[in-house]
Amino acid sequence: MTTILAETNSSTNNQNGNNGDLIEALNSSKIYQDYERAFSETTGLPVSLRSVESWQLPHHGKRNENPLCSMMAEKSRACAACLRLQQKLSEQAGDSPVTLTCELGLCDTAVPIRLGDKLVGFLQTGQVFRKKPTTAQFDRTAKLVAQWGVEVDKDRFKTAYFGSKVLSNKQYDAMVNLIGIFAQHISMVTNQIVVQRDNHEPAVITRAKEFIQQNQTEDLSLGQVAKAVNTSTFYFCKMFKKATGLNFTEYVSRVRVEKAKNLLLNPNLRISEIAYEIGFQSLTHFNRVFKKITGQSPTEYRGHLKIGPALN
Repeated sequence: MTTILAETNSSTNNQNGNNGDLIEALNSSKIYQDYERAFSETTGLPVSLRSVESWQLPHHGKRNENPLCSMMAEKSRACAACLRLQQKLSEQAGDSPVTLTCELGLCDTAVPIRLGDKLVGFLQTGQVFRKKPTTAQFDRTAKLVAQWGVEVDKDRFKTAYFGSKVLSNKQYDAMVNLIGIFAQHISMVTNQIVVQRDNHEPAVITRAKEFIQQNQTEDLSLGQVAKAVNTSTFYFCKMFKKATGLNFTEYVSRVRVEKAKNLLLNPNLRISEIAYEIGFQSLTHFNRVFKKITGQSPTEYRGHLKIGPALN
């Protein structure tokens, strides 16, 4: 088990890039921690937020982890089977929630988290039976585990198997719907976290961000900001991308979109007025950038705010 996770963690660290950093920031956010606590206490199920490229067992060591899954995670063959299921979930849950059943008969569900049009991670829950397990099912499962060459304490295994949580289809579907609603909420706040993330960043980057915030309505250029913080354009470009995970243009766009979200709360402002006020010279360009970052057009975003009649 330890060897498998060490190997997968090594490859993941090379692939994760900024997605892993973003998911780590989301996991540390108060909104996610509050939700995780409330969900676990209400449902008695584990919930995990993982990046697209993660190859760890998402619920291992988490609150309310299924004792049967915890036991199997100690065994390398069983662990590998669970990792294969996580891969299938990653491949199939790109656009909508997907529920799959593992080789032990337990269900796991992944709900996609998107940053605009980019898939960055999944909210996952599960480790439950959809029907009360029978003795015949247990015997087949015990035989499968034996075929894997996994040695377990039979009494402990049986207790964990029949002690697994059981949810009806209706209950499970309602729980998945709840996860889906929160996934949409998480997707909406990811951009704020991208813009605000500044842990241990160089002072020059902090000053650059402040300059961008103060001058976001202007026609900002990379050279102009580099000059404002007393660095060369080439050096600043490399440092900014390394510190923020975004190139200069992407970052400025996200800052402007955050400003636009606040302005869209005012139904008396036309979308075209908002676009020009935050620094876009073209309404078409503003609409395209806003949708790429948020996954919605400005009109759709404003409509979801339910703030009454608005000018478009």
